[in-house]
Amino acid sequence: MAKKNATVVWQGRDLVFDARLGSGYQYTMQSPAGESGGSPMEFLLAAVAGCTAMDVISILQKKRQIVHGLEVAIEGVQAETPPNVYTQVTITFVVQGEHVDPAAVERAIELSHTKYCSASAMFQRAGAEVTTTYRIQEVAPAG
Repeated sequence: MAKKNATVVWQGRDLVFDARLGSGYQYTMQSPAGESGGSPMEFLLAAVAGCTAMDVISILQKKRQIVHGLEVAIEGVQAETPPNVYTQVTITFVVQGEHVDPAAVERAIELSHTKYCSASAMFQRAGAEVTTTYRIQEVAPAG
C-alpha cells in the first residue's frame, strides 16, 4: 500500500496556510481563494484534472496517437449547505494532434474515469455526478 503525506501550517493571519507535500512541493492555500493562494476545494478539482490528464495522455501515447497537446478543464458545482461537497463535476478534454482517432480518445477517457484515476473515483464514490466531454483539434504535421 502506497502512503502519501502532506503538512499544512497556518501563517497566523486570516485563513492562509502553507502546504508541503511529501514530495517536497510547496504551495499556499487560502479562503477565500485569491491570487496568492487557491482554496482547498479548487485544489481538489485540479487534482482530478491532473490525474485524468496523465491517464489520458499515457493511454493515447500507448495507442500510438500523434498528440501535440492536451488541455483538461474542470468545473465543479458545490452543494449549498455544509460540508459543501461537489455534487456535479464536468471535465472537458481538448486533444490537439494529427489524425487523432475519436474512438481512442473516448476509450482513454473511459478507462481513466472507470479504472485508473483515483482522484476522480473519490468524487464518484462521494456521490458527485461526473460527466466528460471532449473535442479534437487537428494539427498539421510538423515540418
